Amino acid sequence: MFARNKWNETFGERVAFADMANQQTSITDDRSAFIGRNGNLSAPRAIVLGGALEGIIGAGIDPCAALQTIIKLEPGESAEVVCLLGQGANVQHARQMVKRYRTADLDHILAEVHNLWARMTRTVQVRTPDRSINILLNGWLLYQSLSSRIWARAGFYQASGAYGFRDQLQDGMALALAAPQLVREHLIRAASHQFMEGDVLHWWLPQKGNGVRTKISDDCVWLAYTVAHYVRVSGDITVLDEDIPFLEAPALGNDEHERFLQPEISSASASLYTHCTLALDHSLKRGAHGLPLMGTGDWNDGMNRVGEKGLGESVWLGWFLHTTLSAWLPLAQARQDTEHVNKWQDVLKDLEVALKQAWDGAWYKRAYFDDGSPLGSKTNSEGRIDAIAQSWAVISGAGSPTYAQQAMRSVQEQLVNLEDELIMVLTPPFDQSEPDPGYIRGYPPGIRENGGQYTHAALWTVMATALLGDGDAAYAMFATLNPIHHARDEESAKRYKTEPYVVVADVYSSPLHIGRGGWSWYTGSAAWMQRVGLETILGLQVEGNQLSIAPHIPSMWSEYEIDFLWKETKYQIRIINPDHISYGAVSMTLDGIAIDLGQPILMEDDKNTHAVICRIVKI
Repeated sequence: MFARNKWNETFGERVAFADMANQQTSITDDRSAFIGRNGNLSAPRAIVLGGALEGIIGAGIDPCAALQTIIKLEPGESAEVVCLLGQGANVQHARQMVKRYRTADLDHILAEVHNLWARMTRTVQVRTPDRSINILLNGWLLYQSLSSRIWARAGFYQASGAYGFRDQLQDGMALALAAPQLVREHLIRAASHQFMEGDVLHWWLPQKGNGVRTKISDDCVWLAYTVAHYVRVSGDITVLDEDIPFLEAPALGNDEHERFLQPEISSASASLYTHCTLALDHSLKRGAHGLPLMGTGDWNDGMNRVGEKGLGESVWLGWFLHTTLSAWLPLAQARQDTEHVNKWQDVLKDLEVALKQAWDGAWYKRAYFDDGSPLGSKTNSEGRIDAIAQSWAVISGAGSPTYAQQAMRSVQEQLVNLEDELIMVLTPPFDQSEPDPGYIRGYPPGIRENGGQYTHAALWTVMATALLGDGDAAYAMFATLNPIHHARDEESAKRYKTEPYVVVADVYSSPLHIGRGGWSWYTGSAAWMQRVGLETILGLQVEGNQLSIAPHIPSMWSEYEIDFLWKETKYQIRIINPDHISYGAVSMTLDGIAIDLGQPILMEDDKNTHAVICRIVKI
C-alpha cells in the first residue's frame, strides 16, 4: 500500500508505504469502514466480523493503512509476520525499497540495527544496585535523545522536524562522550543560524532554512554554554576556529515578539569563537535591577509577557549567564582576548551583586516584570516560588552557600511531593493574577509548565540537591522521575497513562489528573536525565584526557561500577563506599598505583584495559 500527501509543500513527492512482505491477503485504507460506525480500536468492525478487508483504496476518505494476512498454525507451531513501514523520496524509490526488503535477510538487517545502537551506547556502561537506573543509563536515555530529539526531531505530541536552537544543543551535551563528532557537527550547524546582530533563529526547518526570529533571551547563551561543555569534555579546542557564516534578515520591530521568515545566508563569516562571544555580548543587556533582560521569555517560553516591553529581567538567566561567562573566561584568556576577559570579569562582579539582591527571604525571586514588580516572590499570590531560580543558584556556584541551601529547602517544602511523585516547577499555578506573565496562564493550573512537573526543571532540582551533598534526597527524586517506576503496578500505570520506557516532558499536578504524564519521547529531559544520573549522581567527570569521580550517591549503596571506553581504551571503574556516605573525597588507584588525592587520572589511549579503584572517604 502506498500513500502520499500532494498538498504538503515540502514533502508532496514523498511516498509512504506499508507491506507485509507480500503476504497480505487483503487491504483497505478506509478507516471508517475498518473501525465501523460508532466503533473503536479495541474492537474494530473488521476484526469482529472477520473475513477479508473491503479493499477500499483511494483519496478523499478517512485514511488508515490496514493489511491482513491469514496464518494457519498447528498446535505448538509458530510463524513470523513481517510488517514493513517506510517512506521513499518518490514512487519509484518507494517501490525499490519494498522490493529490496521483500527479499532481504531481515534477521541480518535487524542485527545490524542492534549493533549500531550497541556501538552508540557502549562508551559508558554502569552497574549499580538499582537495576532501573542501569537500564536508563546504559542505553534507553541516549536512544530517546538520539532517535527522537536529534534524528527524527519528532514525537507523538510534536512532529515538526524542526531544529530548536537551544533544544538539540542541550541534547548534544549528553552525547559528548558517546558521539562527540555528532555534537561537533551540530555546534557548527547551530552557529550558522545566528544573525550578525548576535541573536539567532529560535527554531528552523532544515529543508529551506526558514524559521522564527524572536526576542527569547536564553538561546544565545546556550550556544556558548554547550560549546564550552564540548571543549571541556572532548579537549577539542580546534572547533573554536571553524569558520561559519551568519544569517541576514530584517530586525524585529520594538513591538514585535517574533517573525517567521526566510533568512539569507550572509557573505560574512567568523570563527565559532567569535560567534559565541557575539552571542554572549548580545546577552549582556541588563535592566534596572542589574539582571539580564527577560525579553519575550527565557527558559520558560510561556513567560512571554514578563519582559515584552524590554524592561523585564530574569533572575534565572542571571545565574545561567554567570555560569556561562565563568566557563568562557579561561577560553578567552587562552586566546589572549583581554577585551572580553576584562568585560566579562566586570559583568560577573555586577551579576553577583544583583543576584544577591534578588533574595526574597527564603528563596530567590524568579524575575521582574516590565513595571518592576517581582515574579516568584512571597508577595505573589500565584507563581510565588519557581524551582529553576533556586536550583541554578546552586548549579552556578554563584549563590551564597547559606542562601542557596535555604532556597533548596524551600523547594523541598513547597515543590517536591514524593507522595504523589511530583517535582513541580512553580507554585501556585497562574490563573488570574496580574501582571499577566504570558501564555503560560493559558494552560489550566497544574498542567505542563503552569505548576505541573516540568521534568527538565525537575532534573535541575535533583542536580542541585545532589551538589549540596544530599545524595539520599537526590536519589529519591531521581527515582520519582524514572519512568520505569511509573509502571510498577497496574494502578500506577493507569494513573501515569504514558510509556514507561521513555522520559516525559511533564506530569500533571492538577487534582483532576494528578500524576498523569504528557509529551513523551520528544523532550530534552532525556538528555538531562542521562547527565544528572551519570555525571552528578554517579560522578563520572571527563575533561579531555582527565578522568575523575565525584559521586553524590544514596548512602545505602556499598559500591557500583562504571565501564568507560575512552577512544579505544577501556577503564573499568569500581567505586567503593565503605562508610555508607553520599559524598566525600575520593581516593583512586590506577592498575594498583595510587593517585594523589584530588588529582585526576591522566588517560592514555593505549588500547588496553585498565582497572580503577575508587574509595569514597569522609572529608
